Amino acid sequence: MQKRCAVIAAALVLAAASAAAADLVVIGNPAAAPLSKDQVADGFLGKSQAFVPVDQPEGSPVYAEFYRKATGRDIAQVKATWARLVFSGKAQAPRQLADSAAVKKAVAADPRAVGYIEKSSVDGTVKVLLPLD
Repeated sequence: MQKRCAVIAAALVLAAASAAAADLVVIGNPAAAPLSKDQVADGFLGKSQAFVPVDQPEGSPVYAEFYRKATGRDIAQVKATWARLVFSGKAQAPRQLADSAAVKKAVAADPRAVGYIEKSSVDGTVKVLLPLD
């Protein structure tokens, strides 16, 4: 029984690690133009209103990985940035949706929306605007 629990625990750790290391892409409506990493960072940190950013849930591994890769900031820094902007009335934090499927659906429906999902979830309803390495 202990061996079985150890195997299950190891599998869960590997699954969590692979989920956290997913290939992420920034997506937009099929009519959207490609974006640079700086444009994405500016939009998701409230420095630009060139597009409407759509976020994943704050507690998800995808959320943390996106901000680390796209902005070079950790979650505490991102939250502090948005707290200042919202408190000063300069910007509204990105709308957080339930998961990648919800982000993909919202981005497909709104030509100004930009979000991020796992590369494996991309289909013809959205366009990859920037791959994140």
